[in-house]
Amino acid sequence: MPTRLPLTRLRPARVLPCLLALAALTAALALTVTGGGTLGHRAPLYAWYAVDAALYALALLALRRVGGRQIVPLVLAGSVAVAAVGLLAPPRTSDDAYRYVWDGRVQAAGTSPYAHTPDDPALARLRTSDLWPAGGACDGWDERRTAAGDCTRINRPAVHTIYPPVAEAWFLALHPFGGGVRGMQAAGALLAVATTGALLVIGRGSRRAALWGWCPGVAVWSVNDAHVDTLGALLLVVGLGYAARRKATRAGALLGAAVAVKLIPALALPGALARRPRESALLLGASLGAFALAYLPYLAASGTGVLGYLPGYLKEEGYEQGHLDRFGLLALLLPDALLPWAAGAVLAAVALWVLRRGDPARPWDGALFVTGTALLLAAPAYPWYGLLVVALVGLTGRWEWLAVPAAGQYLYLTGGVEAQQAAYGAALACVAVGARRRGRTAAVLSGVPGPGASPAGPGCAAPRGTSSPG
Repeated sequence: MPTRLPLTRLRPARVLPCLLALAALTAALALTVTGGGTLGHRAPLYAWYAVDAALYALALLALRRVGGRQIVPLVLAGSVAVAAVGLLAPPRTSDDAYRYVWDGRVQAAGTSPYAHTPDDPALARLRTSDLWPAGGACDGWDERRTAAGDCTRINRPAVHTIYPPVAEAWFLALHPFGGGVRGMQAAGALLAVATTGALLVIGRGSRRAALWGWCPGVAVWSVNDAHVDTLGALLLVVGLGYAARRKATRAGALLGAAVAVKLIPALALPGALARRPRESALLLGASLGAFALAYLPYLAASGTGVLGYLPGYLKEEGYEQGHLDRFGLLALLLPDALLPWAAGAVLAAVALWVLRRGDPARPWDGALFVTGTALLLAAPAYPWYGLLVVALVGLTGRWEWLAVPAAGQYLYLTGGVEAQQAAYGAALACVAVGARRRGRTAAVLSGVPGPGASPAGPGCAAPRGTSSPG
């Protein structure tokens, strides 16, 4: 007869509070997505996001009491539930998905997405009512008029696409499956759950994966708004997993593909390149090769047009010298003329520290340190840029870094230099307090592990007197 697991090991009394907290989180997220406000009516979002964050923290605390074989199915089930609620309504706080659909449609018609702007009359034959509403006032939060007076849901219709080639290939791959925003959302849900699965595999069933899988930002940014950053996060997580196993070529190819989804994952490379010169050369070569290979078809079709709107985007977002709206924390200390140089110097110092001191068996530690530092320095107003941070938190367990995408979310809703400095200042304080509580202050300054610390990098160990989420 098969051996029965003793009831004392199942501990249903410990699972029930976690299930209740997870159910409450899912219900709150469902209300947030279906009736919690939009980008055009933001006031309700403040309260709903606060409730979601509190229930997220409660569910994670309850999960800490769950052990053994119950962790993996519980984390996965929660990830599916959180992702599913993002499908309950069309995008409510971002219109980027409409651009994804358009770029996929243009490619399916045999045209390079970098060749024409959406409002170009040459592509008028591809216009349909889901992206180009006919009639009406065209006054929805996700609607705008083109120079010719047409109404569209595509943002920046007068400029070329900005997305790198792997993102564009993803948009094309999804086009046959409906070719609409709902399809993009469904794909975002699959990517979100797949990332949870990858975190569980790499973390060997660690409950840290719930830091990603149950994160309210995943439901909003990855699924409801369907941001392609989730594809980059998945490729990054798997690539770092291969790097930890010393599979340099596979790791490099995946990391190069992640960078070709959106350039931000390049910030994670120092963590993967730490302290293994020969393997690092293979990884870097494979990464550059995969990145270049992804661009070749589009480069052949569009030439230098593959840069798309990137230069204009950097100017628009306030990174142009003389018109700086970013680097908010550094702006408290330095004149505008020095801000880009100071940010570059700080980021280079952090990357060098990771390259010299990082643990090659835990590349995600260095990847989080560099990526999180870059976002603190640049202080972007788009919270989905922090999806990479959330994924890396799911590997490291350093929950304090979740304050970085939270700062981006606050700034996205409010705007303004004062909000930028307050939000990212609070995030920096949270990260510093978390690092100190983990006994890492001495390690950051000298490279010598402090009390209760591991040699993997700043903030690796759990707070004194507690256990890490994993």
